[in-house]
Amino acid sequence: MSEYKPWHALDIQEVFATLGASPQGLTREEVEVRLKKYGPNVIKEEKRESPAKLFVAQFLNPLIALLLAATALSVFIGEIIDAITIVAIVFASTVLGFIQEYRAGKAVEALKKLTTPTARVIREGKETTVKAQDVVPGDILVLSAGDKIVADARVFEAINLKVDESMLTGESVPVEKRPGVLPEKTPLAERYNMVFNGTVVTYGKGKAVVVATGMSTELGKIASSLQRVEKEKTPLEKKMDSIGKALTALMLVVASIVSFIGLVIWKYPLLDMIVWAVSLAVAAVPEALPAVVTGALAIGMYRMAKRNAIVRRLPAVETLGSTTYICSDKTGTMTKGEMTVKKIWIYDREVEVTGVGYEPVGDFLINGRKINPLEDPVLSLLVHAAHNNNDSRLERIEGRWLVIGDPTEGALKVLALKAGVNEGRKRVGEIPFSSERKRMSTIHEISGEYVLFMKGAPEIVLSLSTRIQIGGEVVELTENFRRRIIEVNERYASEGFRNLAFAYKYVDLKEKWSESDEADLIFLGIVGIIDPPRQEVMDALKLCRRAGIKVSMITGDHKLTAIAVAKQLGMFNDNDLALTGRELDEMSDEELYRVVEDIRVYARVSPEHKLRIVKALKKRGHIVAMTGDGVNDAPALKAADIGVSMGITGTEVAKEASDMILADDNFATIVEAIKLGREIFENIRKYLAYLLRCNITELVVPLVASLSSLPLPFTAVQYLWINLITDGLPAIALGVDPPDPDLLERKPRRPTDPIFSRKEFFLFFILTPIVATTVLVYLFYNQIVGGVPVIEARTTIFTTMIITELLLALSTRSLRHPVVNVGIFKNKYLIIAITTSMILQLVILYFPPAWEAFNIVQPKTVDWIVGISASLFVFLVVEASKLLLFRRTS
Repeated sequence: MSEYKPWHALDIQEVFATLGASPQGLTREEVEVRLKKYGPNVIKEEKRESPAKLFVAQFLNPLIALLLAATALSVFIGEIIDAITIVAIVFASTVLGFIQEYRAGKAVEALKKLTTPTARVIREGKETTVKAQDVVPGDILVLSAGDKIVADARVFEAINLKVDESMLTGESVPVEKRPGVLPEKTPLAERYNMVFNGTVVTYGKGKAVVVATGMSTELGKIASSLQRVEKEKTPLEKKMDSIGKALTALMLVVASIVSFIGLVIWKYPLLDMIVWAVSLAVAAVPEALPAVVTGALAIGMYRMAKRNAIVRRLPAVETLGSTTYICSDKTGTMTKGEMTVKKIWIYDREVEVTGVGYEPVGDFLINGRKINPLEDPVLSLLVHAAHNNNDSRLERIEGRWLVIGDPTEGALKVLALKAGVNEGRKRVGEIPFSSERKRMSTIHEISGEYVLFMKGAPEIVLSLSTRIQIGGEVVELTENFRRRIIEVNERYASEGFRNLAFAYKYVDLKEKWSESDEADLIFLGIVGIIDPPRQEVMDALKLCRRAGIKVSMITGDHKLTAIAVAKQLGMFNDNDLALTGRELDEMSDEELYRVVEDIRVYARVSPEHKLRIVKALKKRGHIVAMTGDGVNDAPALKAADIGVSMGITGTEVAKEASDMILADDNFATIVEAIKLGREIFENIRKYLAYLLRCNITELVVPLVASLSSLPLPFTAVQYLWINLITDGLPAIALGVDPPDPDLLERKPRRPTDPIFSRKEFFLFFILTPIVATTVLVYLFYNQIVGGVPVIEARTTIFTTMIITELLLALSTRSLRHPVVNVGIFKNKYLIIAITTSMILQLVILYFPPAWEAFNIVQPKTVDWIVGISASLFVFLVVEASKLLLFRRTS
């Protein structure tokens, strides 16, 4: 709200009345009115530069400014045509640079929208998920463990609700939240009836009515933004800085030597040499290289987002292509997440449940005979427990049954509905589920009595039970009973079922419940839930094997269940290891380090175990991608090289700690993102290889020519033109080049590796410039010595240089295979770019008004024959060199 109100000091009914709200939430019309009144729920950030400002900034480059200043001097001494031509080319180059930078900025902006936090709210009596920016005062927030709170709100319902407020108050211990009224002067850190924007729910659940959004929140008042995208240089950008500096140094050496020779020997005017030297710098020094790389990474991120992999940080794109090990959750990620209860075991009886997926239609069978589960005392209690100890909802949307909430709980809800239980009992207490506890207890009022229902991992529920219900009788849970239950649990697990056990006991009503109440329970039975593997995951695992990437499955399920699923997926062999969380606890870090690469399945593990696994793998030199969805997964996600959170089931805390969010929670999307990461990085390498070997050639040609006592091979205008039509469209087209067919068969690249291998460095930066320079200078020398006028010789070498660079662009389609092997015409954008550049060259060669501006003449047929032959020679030498250098490289 705009004016300050002591929300913590008001009675909750007064809060609702002041806000014009109710526990049933706002209507759609009220939300729209309030959005207009209060604005979006965002912390204001610095405005992005306008397109006009971005365009003007292109001209503020020191080299461009120097060139334009020198050109202005040319106008005063009468060289108007040269000056106009230079300005036109510079303008065209800056437009190209602006387009690249603007596209990159738009891609980053689009990504930022994709990673916008969400909130669960109640509107018009129904729980729904909305973008955080659309939350308004009066909205009802639904809070549970792992949620990031998106606005300041007054708590009116709470069950063991605890919130981490350290980022706001400095309090390191989570603060318990509950309804109540506080004195007006209560300090911020002691307002237990309020939750604040930017803080995190660590335990329990609750509801709160929003009282402030955006800049009116406590977070807004201190002008902090947790959602601002940090500007950070990627490792690749840092390497680009080094390359740029090296080229700048080479350019200064060349410009100094050539200018000295030009002034002393050839007696060129000083101003002409200044313009020439600056043009050389503009053409040969890739001062925008880091920005271009950033743009390529950002556009690559956008491509990934379209395939459901939302990458949150630029460096992650580089790291993705280097991934050597994936640690993935099982349920919903490697499996379909369409959980279905197929079996129920109650003492000495096995019940088969028919039906598939979330449609609440199916029968209960014992030995093939249909039964009514509500007529059996144990089954009746069990299905009532499944319905009530449950936070999921089943809804029919557009003809499909969908679970709102956890898929496993959804399967239990469907089970209860199949049995005919469709009405829940009043919940009066709860001890929430957590991955450490592996159980959940709820307390309900049934027929005037209070009953505690527990569901959880069978071994946990069994350890807390002292009795068992057999028919209508409750008896002591003896060791024989326990052994029988364990045998059934292991048999179900070996068949690929995920097992949950149920227990209950009658209790006296109390105000506060704790884990101490989870004792002396009556064991009911075990339900077997199946979740079939995703077919696309099997294909993705094959791709991982081809790419040299190892995969481990991590699950809270029983060990035998996890192994059964891993075998179905084709990722577990007889020589592979499977460990439980308990076995992991008994291992030292050194023991884990020795065997970690052979472990394919981790069962019954907690989030803390994930952190140990990541550390052990990284110690072995692996680049690790780790998945997670819970609040306690955050440390492992941060420790991993690539933290991967779930977009559907993941908490906001997990998403914020991750580098990548899976919009579809699918393991195959991780592999697709790794594949794309390799493609993006390889295309950046292609772009760099093409740009740098052309630029080095452009620097070395005038140096060798000058040292050979030849006149300048290119004028300033020609240099700028070469830069425009060869470094522009063809280079951009290489950024979207299809991958080499064997890209995924190559070993993953380590982040510490140089951008180019020694062989690649030799081919691109030594051999190619030497061959190209030798051919071009020899061609220039022959024409000069043969009595051809300098202007005609320059025209020939100028055109030959452009044809050579365009052919090198084609050659760069693969850095290690001859281009014929990967498809000359496979990149249609590159063919269009090369054709467009060549047409532009033909225009200036055969358009008489351009001759004076470019200091050229119309080429003769022999000039074309000589130029094309020379260019083809360079191209063929480079292609043959690939065969020789990389014939043994996989």
